Amino acid sequence: MPEASIAPPPTAPRPSVPAQAPKSSGPEGSPAFDIRGFSLWYGARQALYDVTIQIPSRRVTAIIGPSGCGKSTFLRALNRMHEVTPGTRIEGSLKLFGDDLYGAGVDPPAVRRRVGMVFQKSNPFPTMSIEENVLVGLRLNGVRDRAFLRQRLEESLRLSALWDEVKDHLRRPGVSLSGGQQQRLCIARALAVQPEVLLMDEPCSALDPIATARIEELIQLLREKFTVVIVTHNMQQAARCSDRTAFFYLGRLIEYADTRNLFTSPSNPQTEAYVLGRFG
Repeated sequence: MPEASIAPPPTAPRPSVPAQAPKSSGPEGSPAFDIRGFSLWYGARQALYDVTIQIPSRRVTAIIGPSGCGKSTFLRALNRMHEVTPGTRIEGSLKLFGDDLYGAGVDPPAVRRRVGMVFQKSNPFPTMSIEENVLVGLRLNGVRDRAFLRQRLEESLRLSALWDEVKDHLRRPGVSLSGGQQQRLCIARALAVQPEVLLMDEPCSALDPIATARIEELIQLLREKFTVVIVTHNMQQAARCSDRTAFFYLGRLIEYADTRNLFTSPSNPQTEAYVLGRFG
């Protein structure tokens, strides 16, 4: 199979990650998620079938596959976000750094503090300022110390490569920012509660190439401190951004490998057909 062509993203200024950013639990590359025999149903409809996968810590893992294959369902299961849909149920085991996220007595909001999510469409709260958008999670959890909140505000905006652009305008509405800035604001909001994992569901699908390049470069910086799992329809983006890639089809995990190997020498004919554009 010929090697896939991977076009570089447009160049963008390289932001810096502050040294005080929190680190994920576990050594770099060790399993963050250990998932075994995981299946999921929406009512009578089965959406995921017997998924077994280990996702490494402080790496970027991309989830690819055609529409309706279970990518976003799998992503949402990693922090129990799918449970906002009535009638869902699961079978199997899903552990984060050894903790069973579906164990008896586990609080879903506590899971979501450990496993943050950034959605496909940027969704800053329209009635809140930039500052309020970033700090809303901490304030909802009862944090009131002004010095601590100010420190976390700056840290989170620096981590999301947004501080230099907004530091003099923190009281402006979050929705006054450009599309790419709004998405980075949502990333800052997710990072403010210091999760161990950041999930990203097609975070660049509505962005122009320059904004996409900023988000992709940001992902590369975040992997130094966080475990990142990204769903994308853009296979070149998966090739550029990720260390490992999982290909889903019809609710099943078809192949999971180092990204370069999956794109240049996949072991499954279905994977080869998909990455060559024969379907999807």
